Amino acid sequence: MDIVTLGSSAVAVSALCYGTDLIGSRINERDSHALLDVFADHGGTFIDTGNFYASWYPGCVGGESESTIGRWMAARGNRERIAISTKLGFDYPGCAGGLTAAEITQECEKSLRRLQTDHIDVYYAHRDDFDTPVEETMEAFHGLIQAGKVHVLGASNLWLWRVAEANMLSSLRGFTPYSVVEQRYTYFRPRHGADFGPQICITDDMKRFCTHHGMTLIAYSILLQGAYTRSNRPVPAQFAGPEADDRMAALQSVAAEVGATLNQVIIAWMRQSDPPVLPIIAGSRKEQVQENIGALAVTLSAEQMERLTRAGDPDVRKAWLR
Repeated sequence: MDIVTLGSSAVAVSALCYGTDLIGSRINERDSHALLDVFADHGGTFIDTGNFYASWYPGCVGGESESTIGRWMAARGNRERIAISTKLGFDYPGCAGGLTAAEITQECEKSLRRLQTDHIDVYYAHRDDFDTPVEETMEAFHGLIQAGKVHVLGASNLWLWRVAEANMLSSLRGFTPYSVVEQRYTYFRPRHGADFGPQICITDDMKRFCTHHGMTLIAYSILLQGAYTRSNRPVPAQFAGPEADDRMAALQSVAAEVGATLNQVIIAWMRQSDPPVLPIIAGSRKEQVQENIGALAVTLSAEQMERLTRAGDPDVRKAWLR
């Protein structure tokens, strides 16, 4: 699998990341380890988790995903070749949430214990905390970097202006800045005013910002839990409409041309975009993980990339209607 360097750091990861929000909860431990094996056996080295995964699932209290990954790495003896990203910011039993210095210190130690490791490769602020001074947050993160407990800092579900504010302050104070941004992103474009709760989508401004500052963009919820391919999963209301219909038509056309699945074309489109976006894949079955990994063999032409990217644009739709 291709290797990508995160931002300006020395941390190198696989071109696809494996998301584990339901590992060790809805997906039992045996099956979770089998899925992680499939990803690793295909050259995957980048695994994404979070401290509160999956506290929302019945019978879970948070930490299940990290603990399952920790036991898998211990059993396989592969920690040295796996890059782990985890997060803090949401509350769950025993954790008040937020980005105070005390919370960052406490949650980092808990994640390290659950993951059975001495360092976290990428540590994200998982949601913003407007009640805590940015300086307190970034100084605490910087302390973890200096202690060797964290190697790279990331921002997830933070507004662009807050990432810029944090990085500007870090530059002035000599703290480590965010060098990775992980946001919600998919091929369909959100409708105007679409509400995703605490989740924030990648925007064109965020793309330009990350390109200018050499930051890596990472995307989650890329396949909308099967909405592109499953008849029993309608297009979410935040995306549904004529524009989504146009983009689906373009997606189906390109998939037929290159002999790939719709999901594979979406992943290829993200990876070949400017700037490239590193997709977080998932899957509750081995064949789903294998299909997603198969996207690495898909190459789209410049014309196909433009057609996919511009599908649904007002001028393109107007010309098509004529």
